[in-house]
Amino acid sequence: MAAREKKPLSFEQRLEKVTQTIDRLESGASTLEETLHDYEEATAMLSELERELTTAQQRLTVLRKRADGTEQEEKLEGEA
Repeated sequence: MAAREKKPLSFEQRLEKVTQTIDRLESGASTLEETLHDYEEATAMLSELERELTTAQQRLTVLRKRADGTEQEEKLEGEA
């Protein structure tokens, strides 16, 4: 039987995983080694999520109809 490939987690699934990790860290129920591992994993995942959000924000544009009917791309407020 062929090994099944893991499907990458969606943005929302990874965000939920980080939230669960934070809850676990805040509970204080983990060992020191588990806490360090969870912290490292969560901070790495948060950095990755932040990069994805930045990329998504840069891609967002609003199409605005001009008076003559043509469309123009317009950056959203807060974009670099």
